[in-house]
Amino acid sequence: MRATALTLSPPQCFMASTTSTKSRGLFRWRPDQQWEAYLFLLPSFLGFFVFIVLAVVMSLGISFSDWGLTGWKGFAGLKNYQALLRDPIFWQTVYNTIFYIVTIVPLQLILGLLMALALNQAIRGRIFYRLIYFMPVVTTIVAGAIVFRLLLSTNGPVNQLLGEIAGLFGIPFAAPNWLGSTQYSKWSVVTLTLWKNTGFTMVVYLAALQGVPQELYDAANTDGANAWQRFWNVTLPLISPTTFFLLILQLIGAFQIFTEPFVMTRGGPANSSLSVVQYIYYAAFRDIRMDKASAMAWFLFVFIFLFTLLQNRLQQRWVYYESE
Repeated sequence: MRATALTLSPPQCFMASTTSTKSRGLFRWRPDQQWEAYLFLLPSFLGFFVFIVLAVVMSLGISFSDWGLTGWKGFAGLKNYQALLRDPIFWQTVYNTIFYIVTIVPLQLILGLLMALALNQAIRGRIFYRLIYFMPVVTTIVAGAIVFRLLLSTNGPVNQLLGEIAGLFGIPFAAPNWLGSTQYSKWSVVTLTLWKNTGFTMVVYLAALQGVPQELYDAANTDGANAWQRFWNVTLPLISPTTFFLLILQLIGAFQIFTEPFVMTRGGPANSSLSVVQYIYYAAFRDIRMDKASAMAWFLFVFIFLFTLLQNRLQQRWVYYESE
């Protein structure tokens, strides 16, 4: 009896191997497997829904209710929002937060850009300088605040240095109370925030500067442009998307500033450095007024949303995109 061998033509061999590969592919995606993808995403969806969506909706409901130490007591309508409008401490915190915005945001952008321009040059040890300037970003803010409290104390190194400099010129010097004075407390918070966050701005600007085509600088040199003209007409327009990104990021961060005044001054003296977010924290966890805290949180949310929307509209006037 003679055995016969089964032979397949090349197309048949390819189809057979493909069919076997598909049958063996346990994790190969198929159109009828979409439910499996959603099953894998379900834990993330549940976490987002419970801890974000549900929490936001509940805070909105709490802001329209009477919610104190014993929990929900009834519907309050606009009572909490009306109480905020009559609260002088709340308006003090709004003023303090606006002060942080108009000082921290522009100073951080300017200092970060200047540092990036300096470190974008071919100088010796620039990698070391980049590391040093970026170190505060990865440093714990609480540890940095403790150091700044020691530096800015009445008999601290900062006042001693200022006293010696004033003595050299024969100028009378009275050591300021940086942390305990209503005049200087906010500036102490601003100084700590700049030390902490300017390194991040520098790194982002540095990446943007390295993305500017060298051909544009060469063309500007050929046209006789000086260093300032090259910076104003070439560098600034091409890094304007980065500036817009940092502006939005830092505006939101300044609106939500909390750790710096909380650790440095506890919001004092006389609420002179108290921020809105810090006041929300005190209302919720010190005074156990969840209704008042929720109303302030939604006020802050609406304010940030409108401000961000305004910036998005205004960006069309000064932000330049290469694709346009």
